[in-house]
Amino acid sequence: MVAYLLLSVFPAALLIAAANDIYEFKIPNWISIVLIAAYPAAGLAVGASPQLIVEGLLIGAAALTVSFGLFAFKIIGGGDAKLFAATAPWLGLGSLGMFLFYVGVSGLFLAIVMTMFRKLPILPVYAHAPWLMRLHERKKDLPYAVAIGAGALLSFSQTPYFQLVIGG
Repeated sequence: MVAYLLLSVFPAALLIAAANDIYEFKIPNWISIVLIAAYPAAGLAVGASPQLIVEGLLIGAAALTVSFGLFAFKIIGGGDAKLFAATAPWLGLGSLGMFLFYVGVSGLFLAIVMTMFRKLPILPVYAHAPWLMRLHERKKDLPYAVAIGAGALLSFSQTPYFQLVIGG
């Protein structure tokens, strides 16, 4: 039971991050902190080996390095960089490629949808939803936590922890 509870932190945190990014164009630091803190606890709960837990942490460190490089070149935001790095340990080396592919495809889809949305005229109903106004007006910004979350959730069933829980 504890394993399922700790494993559910991963999708829950990603959904909250995506919703918050859409709503405010911000990803609170606590989401990344929860993901990183829950990772070793979930590993112990699902019976992961210490090597697997350390491997995930090393993947997270590498992802942090790469994502902060992308942040430095203003390709992604700081919250996106932290979320990407906090998500990476959960994925493991085996599903990392699939995750990156899904994030790329999701990001492309997000960019197309946002471009189409921003070409539409501002509707009066947007005045009652300030987050819609922000989405419409911030033409150069994408709530990329949506793509990161989608990529992670699409890859979730192939992650080492998930496979340990379902006996795969």
